[in-house]
Amino acid sequence: MPVPTEELKLEIVNAATGKPLGGKAVPSPDGALVVRDFGDDGPSPERWRLVPVPPAKGAPGGQAQDSHAYVIRNAVSGKALDSPAAPDQGVRQSDAAEGKKSQQWNIVPVEGEAGLYFIEGATDHTVLDLDLDLDLAESSPGEGIRVVLREHDDNAESQRWRFVPAEPERTSDPVLSWTPLTHWNGRLSWRLTRSTALRPAPGATPSFSDLLLVLERFGSDETAGGWESGAAGRPLRSHDGQPGWWAAEAGTRFLADTTGAGREDIVGLDPEKGAVTSSSRGDATFDDGDERVLHAPLPTPSPSDLWTFADTTGDGRADIVVLAADGVRVTPQDEGGTFEAAGGEPVLKAFGHGEGAGGWLADKHPRFLADTTGDGRLDVVGCHDDGLWVSLQDEEGKFAPVADEPVLRAFGHGEKAGGWLADKHPRFLADTTGDGRLDVVGCHDDGVWVSLQDEEGGFADPLYVLDDFGVDQGWSSVEEHPRFLVRTTGGGAPDLLGFGPQGVVVARGRGDGTFEPSKLVLNDFGHLQGWRSAKHLRLLADVTGDGNPDLVGFGDDGVWVSHSRGDGRFDRAQLVSRGFGYNDHAGSWRVDRHPRFLADITGDGRVDIVGFGGPGVYVARNLFRRFRTR
Repeated sequence: MPVPTEELKLEIVNAATGKPLGGKAVPSPDGALVVRDFGDDGPSPERWRLVPVPPAKGAPGGQAQDSHAYVIRNAVSGKALDSPAAPDQGVRQSDAAEGKKSQQWNIVPVEGEAGLYFIEGATDHTVLDLDLDLDLAESSPGEGIRVVLREHDDNAESQRWRFVPAEPERTSDPVLSWTPLTHWNGRLSWRLTRSTALRPAPGATPSFSDLLLVLERFGSDETAGGWESGAAGRPLRSHDGQPGWWAAEAGTRFLADTTGAGREDIVGLDPEKGAVTSSSRGDATFDDGDERVLHAPLPTPSPSDLWTFADTTGDGRADIVVLAADGVRVTPQDEGGTFEAAGGEPVLKAFGHGEGAGGWLADKHPRFLADTTGDGRLDVVGCHDDGLWVSLQDEEGKFAPVADEPVLRAFGHGEKAGGWLADKHPRFLADTTGDGRLDVVGCHDDGVWVSLQDEEGGFADPLYVLDDFGVDQGWSSVEEHPRFLVRTTGGGAPDLLGFGPQGVVVARGRGDGTFEPSKLVLNDFGHLQGWRSAKHLRLLADVTGDGNPDLVGFGDDGVWVSHSRGDGRFDRAQLVSRGFGYNDHAGSWRVDRHPRFLADITGDGRVDIVGFGGPGVYVARNLFRRFRTR
């Protein structure tokens, strides 16, 4: 587990005994600390905060005196963990004093042991240990085992400690209530129900309307079309580094701006008709007539085809891109908003799932559409068995044939290229240095690797830059622990953000292809707090329109939002909708049957919630900065 931020309350648990650090049941005058049992009917164990040591006066660049130095403070009393002056070396807690060296500690990860640390004194580098001369079972009730300082010993399990975040603090305000109105033309609109619990508030926290069934189509019920596929598809990284989707399999439903109007439409892959759509009306509803066919099925359709919508040329209009058996097929959109008929030859006979196009498999070989050179046109990038392959798009919209060799023999599925697995090792394309060219960032078993792109379009050998976000640190799979490469501060280099085992973790980008040490910034949305990929969705989206990504989770009780503060930190999660959740009272939504999205369907610059349920399409409008509950 990464070092938590100072705002999080933690229990400090000894690895050898499983007992938390705290005072005796009857506190001693000298503040001596022990590890001991805490009964269910008694007081809870002490909770602590890790406060970084402030920068030394005159330190260059405002850097801290020691990047691993912290003051460990009691979350209730404010007292600090203090190294002893007594001969018995017993550790105590005492009044915090600024700059006091005996209250400064280095947090040193145990090599090869995810989530375990040595707590090392900054003065003499001795570490927290237990006085095991007195066994816990032999001590009097409430006494526990004394915590002392000893010389570091790699083999001493009693010197290893685990930080356990406290339960998340959340707010659960009543959601706003809306009444549907039916008009003569058959359209639905809403008006706000009168309530004394509402008041205008320009600075309101994120809030959404009650969900409303706006279209009785594209649902899993027979009366709504009998759409069977629920998954949105494979991850896609678009030209701006934000996550999108490759839609896979007939029956998939997703959202895309098919017209360039600035709002998202409904798109479905019908096995008989092809890609069909219901356009957004701009008022959070959709056309309720027959679905309009955007693109007929391919001449030789296959369940392995991957579809998406992307502006490949920078003209402001989305094109249909399909990774088919024979390669990459691009169908441009004309000025009238229509697409060419299916057929013809692929624009690139590569990156397809057929043998003649390279034998790219969705469960092994991630593929991306990304502007790798900064010319405004999307290129095709993929990670095959033997490494990284790239096809650049020229000014005429043509894609260059792939070379005989990969551009980088790394980040591939094969052992010689690193043994990267699609279900365990996420890979990203992002400009980590600010030079306008995209680099490759990947999270392997041991942590984060980066390959920088040079001015000639070549990629350097990967460098190991961070010992986190990998399988060895507890990030077991891509689905269970989603990871993103985004700017959490609204500017500067992209940061790594992930929903980890203990909660939300952020590693700030330094702008040179490396990252600062990762920090646990929110004790929520993690495995420890009960979030599971089989039941819950966790996404990033700018809910408020301030340019910073917020954390959004579709949980048991509904939709939770943790608002970004704009500095890489996040507020505690708030329940903003009592629908779209796993539990019965929240609608019994299921990951494998009911796709849910955050997308702007009104064109107001803020994302709404759209879900494909049994009867059809449900919407909850984003009401941020309009009203708040009292």
